[in-house]
Amino acid sequence: MNIKSLLLGSAAALLAVSGARAADAVVVAEPEPAEYVKICDVYGAGYFYIPGTETCLRIGGYVRYDIGVGDREGTTDIIDVRGDVDGTGKRNDTYFKRGRFTLKTWTGQETELGTLKTYTETRFNFDSGNVGGYNVASNKGASLNFAWIQLGGLRVGKDESAFNTFQGYAGNVIDDTLVPYGEFDTNLISYTFDAGNGFSAIVSLEQGSGAYATVAKNAAGVWIPGVASNTIDSYVPHVVLGAKYTQGWGGISGVLAYNSAWEEWAGKVRLDVKATDQIDLFVMAGYGTDSHVAKNFYKLWDGNWAVWGGGTYKFNEKTSFNIQASYDEGKTFGLAANVAHQLVPGFTITAEVDYYNKAVSDWRAVKDDGIGGILRFQRDF
Repeated sequence: MNIKSLLLGSAAALLAVSGARAADAVVVAEPEPAEYVKICDVYGAGYFYIPGTETCLRIGGYVRYDIGVGDREGTTDIIDVRGDVDGTGKRNDTYFKRGRFTLKTWTGQETELGTLKTYTETRFNFDSGNVGGYNVASNKGASLNFAWIQLGGLRVGKDESAFNTFQGYAGNVIDDTLVPYGEFDTNLISYTFDAGNGFSAIVSLEQGSGAYATVAKNAAGVWIPGVASNTIDSYVPHVVLGAKYTQGWGGISGVLAYNSAWEEWAGKVRLDVKATDQIDLFVMAGYGTDSHVAKNFYKLWDGNWAVWGGGTYKFNEKTSFNIQASYDEGKTFGLAANVAHQLVPGFTITAEVDYYNKAVSDWRAVKDDGIGGILRFQRDF
């Protein structure tokens, strides 16, 4: 009887333990509430709230493929591979090609001091081109084209010079610098005042970029490069001032730049006209005091003055014709024209033809004249 009671008691104990364990096994913790991404439509399409913050973020960019041919847009005067081996010294021209991936980010947030924004743009290129006389295709690394912070009208960081961006680029052609109208890359501190009635103004303190050199003509009238200079050589920054007035008919604007390193001035005025719903026109003129420097960051044209003009004709919502002509005191003449067509939303194909003519006294290492073209495929997202 005692043995039987013991066995029954042991069995009951085992059942109780196993039952307790079974009960423990089916207890499931309450799931954490999911935090879904919320759309932010304050700053336009594509923005969403970063989870747990009041900051809106947008991610975008583009993928581009360029094919260039001709004297300026192609790859010229390269060594023929077989000719190099045979010792004939034969030279060829071929395509210039570039594949590019660009990543962009935008952020926005409302604060008690105004809208806080950031913008970044990083580009990754795979190019071909003339390297030491040979046509070489390779990765060209990454470039940081934009990385700025803006609070209200105050902007700081890596940007393009206000000497160009405040007025806008010289037309909607791909090669808009046949006659160059200023360098772009710079660190800066700028402030833009918007009166709200079409009038705006800007002041920008800039570092510039690159190294420039003095030049002079020898007895034969040929430009001879001199000593290279710094990007900037003191605590005095380059300064850009600008003013603009825009209305439904178009706008008028002007910029003035002071290069602190060379103590030279340059300025541009521009008129934009919306002639019809289909036609937009512009004309821009530049003048610079610099006469002894190959480049001074702002006045890159040859001589003291230069002019640019052109426009866009919209056939429809998907197709446009763009043209730009330019000329400077050094007798540089450029003409660029293209047709851009949006094949499907976000995918545009552009075919452009460019003509370039330059007097032989130019200090730039380019052909005296030539014609070329670019075929561009671009997917924006």
